[in-house]
Amino acid sequence: MGINPRGVGHVVLKVRDLERSARFYREVIGLKEVARYRNRMAFFSATGANHHDLALLEVGKHAAAPASDAVGLYHVALKIGDRLEELRAAKAHLEAHGVTPLRLADHRVSKSIYLTDPDGHGLELFVDTDPAIWREDPAAVATVEPLEL
Repeated sequence: MGINPRGVGHVVLKVRDLERSARFYREVIGLKEVARYRNRMAFFSATGANHHDLALLEVGKHAAAPASDAVGLYHVALKIGDRLEELRAAKAHLEAHGVTPLRLADHRVSKSIYLTDPDGHGLELFVDTDPAIWREDPAAVATVEPLEL
């Protein structure tokens, strides 16, 4: 019998400054902080459906950033809704918090905003479009077009 994953449980990101990153994920991204561990980790929940969806692990202010061509995590995608209005509101919120640069993309199956957190981790905030698009054509997920908001 093989393994049958039911979903992604959580993601842990290494950060230089736990307080700075925790504030960003609480105040800018809107996650709820649910726990701390030994002043080195913070745990966050998106909807309360899971005990935690994201955790941050402080590795120190002198930690080196990975090279842009190194193997590793490219980005974490967070679903923020199903309507374009929600994405427009997120863009305005990010801009109001001075988060730049923002990249926008139309993936047919979703519409996205790409940004980086204070440590340079890639984040994608997205809203889904009609699920019939990818159910009828799974290859549609490999679409990247410009998006105007």
